[in-house]
Amino acid sequence: QVQVVESGGGLVQPGGSLRLSCVFSGNIFSRASMAWYRQADGKQRELVARFVSGGGTNYADSVKGRFAISGDSAKNTVYLQMNSLKPEDTAVYYCDAALGAINYWGQGTQVTVSS
Repeated sequence: QVQVVESGGGLVQPGGSLRLSCVFSGNIFSRASMAWYRQADGKQRELVARFVSGGGTNYADSVKGRFAISGDSAKNTVYLQMNSLKPEDTAVYYCDAALGAINYWGQGTQVTVSS
């Protein structure tokens, strides 16, 4: 069973930055498709950023130029660097590892952007 643990959320003022971390148990980093999602109150979960085949990345239009996904295979960790945060970025952020037909989710980390 793969375990996924997110961390790094918190309260930040508009314009601030946070870096989220997602640690995976087991050696799946090279085999799984990694992504970050978020879910705001009363809204559906949405894709924020993901790795795509060939080593590329893909971002939601709302975060392009502000967020960056990266990974460290030696640490089994995926990061989400979030800059120039806006109140509309407030949500619970989830990490996802898709391995074949199975998705492994963490418990989420709350990000609140407010003055």
